[in-house]
Amino acid sequence: MERPYYTIHTLPHRRPWRWRRWLFWLLIGGVLLAGMLIGYVSQHSASRRYNHVAAVPTQHVAVVFGAGVRRDGRPSRILADRVQAAVELYRAGKVEKLLFTGDNSSADYNEVAAMQEYAIEQGIPADAITLDYAGFSTYESCYRARAIFGIKQQAILVTQHYHLPRAVYTCRALGIDAVGLGSADWGRIPPGGMVRYTLREYIATLNALLQVHITRPLPTFLGNFEGLN
Repeated sequence: MERPYYTIHTLPHRRPWRWRRWLFWLLIGGVLLAGMLIGYVSQHSASRRYNHVAAVPTQHVAVVFGAGVRRDGRPSRILADRVQAAVELYRAGKVEKLLFTGDNSSADYNEVAAMQEYAIEQGIPADAITLDYAGFSTYESCYRARAIFGIKQQAILVTQHYHLPRAVYTCRALGIDAVGLGSADWGRIPPGGMVRYTLREYIATLNALLQVHITRPLPTFLGNFEGLN
């Protein structure tokens, strides 16, 4: 007796390249969208960003964003450049007050104290300086500048050029009529560091758009109204 033969029908094999193609175009679309959003932030703030102290319109206060400090408590090069730019604004009569906003999240790390010490060494009177110890991010610094220190108009934001578009956009979205002064970055910061900072800034800009337009989180610390010195 002959053994019967059976035909096995298999489903057609889906080619994996189709999924890879869709994934590729999805990735390309995401990159293009991110680029458009980052470009929008830059363009939106372009007319309110300045490269030189002489060109900056006179305002009441300069808001200086914190950055890293050295192990000995002195400002890093990036932070020192920011404070120096603010000092030059004050000397030129462009501002009357300085608000230093940065991270003092632990007893042995204090960005704003380092900023204050540097500015006083440069001849800035102590009563012209106000300190915000809870500026843990650009968003929180802008939020607290308005809510805690009463800054709504006539503010100059001071930071490096690469950070300035996000800073101006964020503060303006949170209700501060701000312009910005950029301190040097390329040429002052090693190329490897600038590439790293620039890439990180792209991600931070997308997060800033999410924060100011969708989530609107409260700062880590809010507290009572203080005003400027």
